[in-house]
Amino acid sequence: MTKKEKHDELLISHPPHIRSSESIPRIMWTVIIALAPAAVFSVYLFGIRALVLISVSVVSAVIAETLIRLLLRKPATSLDGSAVITGMLLAMNLPPLAPWWMAAVGSFFAIIIVKQLFGGLGFNIFNPALAARAFLTASWPAHMSGDWYRFSDMNVLSPAINNAAGFPPEVFDALTRATPLALLKEGPKILADNNISVSRLYDMATSADMLKSLFAGNVGGVVGETSAILLLAGALFLFIRKIITWHIPVTFIGTVAAAAAVFYSLMGLSAPHLTALYHVLSGGLLLGAFFMATDTVTSPVSGKGKVLFGIGCGLITFIIRMWGGYPEGVCYAILIMNALVPLIDRFMKPKVFGVRKMKTGEARVLASPKNKGVAK
Repeated sequence: MTKKEKHDELLISHPPHIRSSESIPRIMWTVIIALAPAAVFSVYLFGIRALVLISVSVVSAVIAETLIRLLLRKPATSLDGSAVITGMLLAMNLPPLAPWWMAAVGSFFAIIIVKQLFGGLGFNIFNPALAARAFLTASWPAHMSGDWYRFSDMNVLSPAINNAAGFPPEVFDALTRATPLALLKEGPKILADNNISVSRLYDMATSADMLKSLFAGNVGGVVGETSAILLLAGALFLFIRKIITWHIPVTFIGTVAAAAAVFYSLMGLSAPHLTALYHVLSGGLLLGAFFMATDTVTSPVSGKGKVLFGIGCGLITFIIRMWGGYPEGVCYAILIMNALVPLIDRFMKPKVFGVRKMKTGEARVLASPKNKGVAK
């Protein structure tokens, strides 16, 4: 056989024979670009502490991946963007005043324990950044639940809403010193202790100025959950680039909104739809729904499976928010549903066309000793 004949031979590989211009680095760096506006805004809002957390978390994730890959004698993957996005997402899930070493510890845990010891990218069961956040919450709960940024002059919110409800200064400070979700979680008790009607709390939460503050991002919270408009802009970029699909984000956010609307309607509030909007714009719902629940490795394959995954995330999030020990439930909701992904994929397999499902009787006949050759 000549050299030309060898060159002209057909090259056969395993199916599926689908070509795509996308690659792991291309996808990862696209997600990083989508997250960048919200990350930059967090530095503007919270100052140098947010920049330190993001920088330490990202650098630690890259170092951890480099070291563990060298130790395992595997090819280096630290520059494909996956470690960078893990570190970035972890930092955006930390309180602004959390110590820098927590970001480093969390990144090493995410990369080494959750990602690489499971086999590396594509084999991890849980979202590494969220698993690291859960680990840090269990290990240092005081830092994870109390290191919130202290705005000057009690101005956690925009100037237009700054105590517009006329609460006593000490009550207003107690209501707004942490996060918007803590306002709904702890607010009723604070007002009851001060003999103030709880309805005033919901009037404040659903006011136009409050919702504008949530949308723009002039509120407290973890590093990456403040600006709804920038997170939505990043999500739109991912939709345009076809990095994510609508299934998980829409069902995740929609389930939380629907559950909140029904719950507050049964409570007799005059504007339950606005309280539902407050839930959507508050906490880590947008960050989680668009940037973490959609992780290809830890989410279902089929469209129906993704819808079920999103609904499950939404229900668990709302249950934890309303009756759990923490004001926010996005992290644990996604991790719980990550664990159920193999089960979802098993029962949501796409229908195979061109194959007739055998009846029980036919299967028994083919499996009998007389038809052993036929069964083969």
